[in-house]
This record gives sequence, structure tokens and C-alpha cells, in this order.
Amino acid sequence: MKTRSNISFIPLRIAVMSGCFSPLSLTAQDPAAEKPGFVRLVNAVAQGRDKLQLSIDGEMMNPDGYRLGDVTGGIGLKPGSHQITLKRPGVDEGNTRIHLDAASTVTLIPFAEWVPATEDRPGRWALRILRLKQMEPETKRSATFVSVSQVPEHEVEISAPDGTWTKVFVKRLAIATTPIHYPEGYVPLRCKSGKLPSIPVGSPGNYVVVLYDDAKGNLQALTLQDYKYLSAD
Repeated sequence: MKTRSNISFIPLRIAVMSGCFSPLSLTAQDPAAEKPGFVRLVNAVAQGRDKLQLSIDGEMMNPDGYRLGDVTGGIGLKPGSHQITLKRPGVDEGNTRIHLDAASTVTLIPFAEWVPATEDRPGRWALRILRLKQMEPETKRSATFVSVSQVPEHEVEISAPDGTWTKVFVKRLAIATTPIHYPEGYVPLRCKSGKLPSIPVGSPGNYVVVLYDDAKGNLQALTLQDYKYLSAD
């Protein structure tokens, strides 16, 4: 996979960075700097062993690490540039640098990708980092599917209150968005292999559904609401 760098964010555009937060410090004289930015982690690294470790600007965020499927709240950071490092034994580490705007949230979805053998190195899993930036607040309910599964494309179906199902085709490392017709509650999802976890829906807004493989290669899904602002861990 080619490394893609210097990719600008637009709402929910994906940037995938190849494997190659610091205490909040704000300037009182700068009104824009009074608001922090936030980073949110969604762990989709099924390969390797032990837990995933996240460091921001050289500082480890959680010494206990993160299990597959863990989702953090918003990690508050000073606006500006931050170096992200993700490690898991058995997988080449991933590194990227993000620019964080005040009062904005960037979601990081680390996953592993197989790198074929070369003359110099054997085949191996390498950590990649997919980045999402949240959409502006919405007055309606929608679902945005994002896939880091090894399968090139998944066919997912989402239910409406009348029992009809709408197909959504989700390509790997791409997004697909569809309306949610339920006013609230749990929205059923399914795929060819069976049921997926429902989308818990409350207030209007965009709900992000991350599709990923578990350690056995089975498709899994988790949902996070695409909040404009997130509270700090």
C-alpha cells in the first residue's frame, strides 16, 4: 500500500497514513486558543499480541493500553501540530502527524495491513492509521459507514421502522452514507454473514459505523456518534 501524506481534511474524508497528546497549554491572550481540540481513538488492530499503545508527542496516553474495539472519549489537546505513535507487539508501528484545530475533533482508526515480503524483509503486518474529521452538526439522523476490513467491499443492510432494508455498499478505506429513518432506539444492521450490532440512535446527527475484522477474520461493527465537541478523558 502506498503511503499517502499531506492530505487535507474535509468532513469525514479519509486520510490513511502508513506506519512510517502533551498536557493542554493555551495562551490566554488568544481567544481562539482558549478552546482545545480533541483526538478520539477507535482500535481496530486485530493482529499482533497484547494491547495497543498510543503516544501523543512522546507521552503515553494510557499505560494499560487499548483492546480491540475500544473507543476513547475526546482527548483534549492544544490546537496545532501533534505527533501520533501507535504500537502493538507483532505489528510494525504506525506514525503520523496531525494538525488539530480549536474546538474540532479528529478520530483515529488504527488497523493492520499485510505487507508482502521483499528481498530485504519477510512478509509482515504493518500498522496504518485512518483519520476522520467530524461533520458539521446535522438536524437529521444519518449513518456513515467506514471500513478498515481486509475485504475490498462489504454489502451491509440497514433497517427502517416499517421492516424494509436498504443496501449500503461499503468499500475498504472509503465511506458510504445513508439516512436513518428511526427517530430513536436501536437500528438493526445485517450483512451476508449475519447480524451486526445495532446502531443506538438518540438525538439527530451523524452516526459513524466502523467495520473491521476481528482476530478470526469475522466482520464486526461498532458505532460512535459524530459529535462536534467531545469531553476530555
